[in-house]
Amino acid sequence: MRSEHSLVEAVEALRGLDLYDTIIDVRSESEFAEDHIPGAINCPVLRDAERAEVGTMDRQQSSFEARRRGAALVSRNIALLLEEQFADKPREWRPLVYCWRGGNRSAALTHILSRVGWHPEQLAGGYRAYRRRVIVDLESQPASLRFRVLCGTTGSGKSRLLQALASVGAQVLDLEALACHRGSVLGGLPEQPQPCQKRFESAIWDVLRRCDPRHPVFVESESRKIGALRVPEALLARMREAECIRLDVRRDVRVRLLRDEYAHFERDPLSLMRQLDCLLPLHGHAKVEAWKALASASAWDAMVEQLLQEHYDPAYLRSITRNFRGAADARVVAIGSDEPAAYAAAARELTG
Repeated sequence: MRSEHSLVEAVEALRGLDLYDTIIDVRSESEFAEDHIPGAINCPVLRDAERAEVGTMDRQQSSFEARRRGAALVSRNIALLLEEQFADKPREWRPLVYCWRGGNRSAALTHILSRVGWHPEQLAGGYRAYRRRVIVDLESQPASLRFRVLCGTTGSGKSRLLQALASVGAQVLDLEALACHRGSVLGGLPEQPQPCQKRFESAIWDVLRRCDPRHPVFVESESRKIGALRVPEALLARMREAECIRLDVRRDVRVRLLRDEYAHFERDPLSLMRQLDCLLPLHGHAKVEAWKALASASAWDAMVEQLLQEHYDPAYLRSITRNFRGAADARVVAIGSDEPAAYAAAARELTG
């Protein structure tokens, strides 16, 4: 059982992440790919195949033979890191090193780095302590922040306004960007898979920990799920009780915006048609086939307008006032075109 003192050390290190020159994750490449501390670099002291080899030796031969083989592999990998990845680090370099639970893998690299004369610190409790901190913080962080929720029918350019707000220095939580998904049934991004849930939560945690409670955080009115990922419950609850801002955008502008954002479907109509099949339970065969016919004929404006009128707008209107308390009294911001200047002006209006 880890001591309470070790837990305090881990919490303090995570609060001061930005003070380290480098954050080094020594776990294997697959462990790192699943999730890691934001900003960390992967420097495995045992790679996936090597971990499997050592584990097999431990089961089939003996723990002693496994440790001896593991020590040789770790030593070889650390030597390569010293010769290649860390070769240009100055004497004052201060990295934070972690593994799964603050055990042998991070201890080995930390020891060698300190013997060289650098100033490494080992994260007590490792990734496991970090993950516990993320879970705790995602329960408490939202309550300390003041959110402003951007509402508006599909295609209003809420993501564009978030980007414009970020460009003028506002605090922004862009959940769809972090989730690599635009949030609707057609919202998957081509050749860009969604992260796993843990990685999504890490990204949210990293944004929220940097937010100043004295200033609002702008966020889009999201559903409980963005693609396959779940928005953390405490964050969602805080968003749903927050002040709302409604974007008022004409339908023809929304059509242009959507065609721009979903241009990959125009290049690959078959993928669009496969996605439209997801709407069969809601709208039936005849309506979905009519949308597909418009796509086949490259009648993109007509198809997008029909999707908005017959699917997206009714769904939005049914859900927004039910799920977001401030939607009925939302401040209205009119945006008259799809030009970047229109969204830049709206961002200045909201932050002025």
